[in-house]
Amino acid sequence: MKPKVSIIMGSTSDLGVMEKAAKVLNDFQIPFEINALSAHRTPDQVMTFAREAYDRGIRVIIAGAGGAAHLPGVIAALTPIPVVGVPIKASISIDGWDSILSILQMPPGIPVATVGLDGAQNAGILAAQILGTGDEKVFKTVSEYKDSLSLKIAKANEDLAAVKFDFKTN
Repeated sequence: MKPKVSIIMGSTSDLGVMEKAAKVLNDFQIPFEINALSAHRTPDQVMTFAREAYDRGIRVIIAGAGGAAHLPGVIAALTPIPVVGVPIKASISIDGWDSILSILQMPPGIPVATVGLDGAQNAGILAAQILGTGDEKVFKTVSEYKDSLSLKIAKANEDLAAVKFDFKTN
């Protein structure tokens, strides 16, 4: 099995957030890899990774980082593969705003699709949607997942109907 998605993070301290993307890809049966790469501590490895990713079969990169959060942008600068950035509220973070703005505010020509703070689950779904545009099986899996979301809300409303209050009207 060759990975189609690469999940990368600045350090393993980000795994608690980034494993949510891994769970989505695993549930959708999309082969992926997970690595720690640091734009600041391992710049040569980051450059090699980004430049070789496409030839290894990677079609989407999910890059999570906290603090200054340069990893997603550096990767996006080095490869034409779509990059989904996950800002992470790290221990050194300024309430997550530093990582959000570092990933979101990219210069023209270097886009990074940015999800919400600690939003790795959405990053996994977005990666699947990107792959689904060229893979009918993945498209069907994502479509079924999206359909299941409305069923969860219908079930929630059934459960809420059973909640009793003296002045509740539904």
